[in-house]
Amino acid sequence: MVANERSADGLDVAQYYMARREVPPTNFVTVNVDDEDEIGELEFRLRVLGPVREAIARLPQRIDFILLTTGVPLRIGGNRGYSVDAHLAGMRLAIPPMMGLDSVWLTRYRNPYFNSTRPFNSDSFAMYLVTRIDCAKRADCIALVDRSMQARPLRGPFFFDAARGERPHSDGYAAMDAMLHRSHRRLSAMGALSILDSTRKFVSPDVPLAGYASWGSNDVAFDAKAYNDIRFHPGALAETFVSTSARTFRPTTEGQSRIVDLIEQGVTGVKGYVSEPYTVALANPEILFDRYLRGFTLAESFYAASRMVLWKDVVIGDPLCAPYSQFSVSSSGSSRDR
Repeated sequence: MVANERSADGLDVAQYYMARREVPPTNFVTVNVDDEDEIGELEFRLRVLGPVREAIARLPQRIDFILLTTGVPLRIGGNRGYSVDAHLAGMRLAIPPMMGLDSVWLTRYRNPYFNSTRPFNSDSFAMYLVTRIDCAKRADCIALVDRSMQARPLRGPFFFDAARGERPHSDGYAAMDAMLHRSHRRLSAMGALSILDSTRKFVSPDVPLAGYASWGSNDVAFDAKAYNDIRFHPGALAETFVSTSARTFRPTTEGQSRIVDLIEQGVTGVKGYVSEPYTVALANPEILFDRYLRGFTLAESFYAASRMVLWKDVVIGDPLCAPYSQFSVSSSGSSRDR
């Protein structure tokens, strides 16, 4: 558990989470940095990475998950910088960060846990799964923790809003849109209630969701009101194919749609990006929801669905949330297309 000494909200949220999950004080470490979205590379290494690494080394037991709280910086460097979370996750890996969209890097390296069907073990995969409890307001962070504890193994509905090929033609966009269709078919085959919308509209379902994936503001028909009307059941996960959806959790009216709104609207776990990640980094919803419904934790599900490491990724939510761990979906569920 990691909190920033300069963030009163972050410290409060850390204590609240530790009490609810019975995390021992020995597993808590604080850093002392400015409560800002960005941090310099040298300061990150000296004042965040160093203390966290030392705290882990002092523990007698293996650590698999690292949970950051609001107030810990999001991004290393400027507007095109890396994710703090991703660099903590890969601190043990002998892998250089990718510089831009590098096809050579992509052929040589990837997140070691990508597409795994095994429970996570930091010794086996030589990395950590890092998530954070972050939000616009302290109350939203507390609610995020509570929803994890309240999560139940619902059969749905899961909602996938595809873009009908309306986005600019490219292999990357087409592949991501195909993922939404495959995700719908996969969950339907697993017995979950899945809804695929391929109309021209950007849709806000009229019922709370157990899972959600869409193009967000990258949909040419994006409707901000519809986006802000989406609601979720406790335990719900989401992904939006938006390049800067985790650029800040502070008030702003500029730029692309953000995951902080989905947190306020009731999601329990969601993935975002601190700067342009390219489509290769986006979480594959087919893998994400497959693992989650098979009983994997929130952190395992998002990391298994994500190809990149040491990159731009931010996963929001309690890493231990696993409402389906004692439940398997039936083979006789229903689905419907629109």
